[in-house]
Amino acid sequence: MAKHYLFYISENYSFQILRPLQDEIHRRGDTVAWFVEGNNVNKAYFQPQETQLPNVQAVIDYQPVAVFVPGNMVPSFIPGLKVCVRHGFIGFKTRKKDGLNYSFIIRDCFDLYCTHGPSMTDTFKLLEKKHQFFKVVETGFCKMDPFFNNPPKIDKTDPRPVVLFSSTFSPRMSQAEALLPTIKRLSQDTKWRWLVTFHPKMAQSTVDAYKAAQHDNLTFVETDNAMPLMLEADLMLGDNSSMLVEFLMLNKPVVTMKNEHPKPHFINVTDPADLEKSIEYALTRPAELMEKLGDYAAQTHPYTDGQSSARIVDATQNMLCNPPKLKRKPFNLIRSIKMRKKLGYWGR
Repeated sequence: MAKHYLFYISENYSFQILRPLQDEIHRRGDTVAWFVEGNNVNKAYFQPQETQLPNVQAVIDYQPVAVFVPGNMVPSFIPGLKVCVRHGFIGFKTRKKDGLNYSFIIRDCFDLYCTHGPSMTDTFKLLEKKHQFFKVVETGFCKMDPFFNNPPKIDKTDPRPVVLFSSTFSPRMSQAEALLPTIKRLSQDTKWRWLVTFHPKMAQSTVDAYKAAQHDNLTFVETDNAMPLMLEADLMLGDNSSMLVEFLMLNKPVVTMKNEHPKPHFINVTDPADLEKSIEYALTRPAELMEKLGDYAAQTHPYTDGQSSARIVDATQNMLCNPPKLKRKPFNLIRSIKMRKKLGYWGR
């Protein structure tokens, strides 16, 4: 009998993350349905063959054996094993009150965390031992499977290097507005082509400003799948977005502007006046930089076989078939009431 799985999403980036997992589930003869929380998802991105459930009651009637979440939260009243597949690699954002990296905040929602590589797994294993109400399995990131498993061919008829600019939406950490004059100026030179794409939560005023700045050498792209842009680009310019890490996994150089935690595997600048020469240097793919990048990739996401989705489903099935002895998850009454109110569900 086919198993029922649920994808619980709240942002447009979820499509690119979960579709490789959907393909693997279908390959095994099982079924997937999607449930959208909130108003941030553009439902026009759904494909005709994808099943959407309209409300929580429909989700409960569907009776999923597991729920895959590319985010931080899922209500306890949704049935099924709660599996966190992450919405990105370890980011740069830290909580102000204690300096804790947001990637490692436990919100008492999940039974299983699927981690991407040793640098994430090591910390989550310590958290698993501390909390004892979830399991951690290193699987790799399902979003990366298409990059390594028959990636689409990019027909580059223009021989010029392509610079992809992306920025985090957080006003405290974003450099998008500050860099607009510099990117406008640099893009007037025809030696590079520029592509720009932003996080779905980016301020609309910033999006509009970059759209207005478009010309033959500068293109703004709104999409639910940034993979073609990343494959086409030769270099990425960013600030504190976790998308930088995804780009590094393709063995391509990254230049950052005012990154809050600069690392040796990318080139960080603090003055926009230094941006042009930094991009020029990075495009030469200097041996020392690329060696550091390779070392970082091995710790962050060592899986280049395109089989991370299969490992996630295997880990989920193993936990369903062989339930571990875990403590009961803490119950957060206030959070539960807020989620019920948000989703309009007051049943059991």
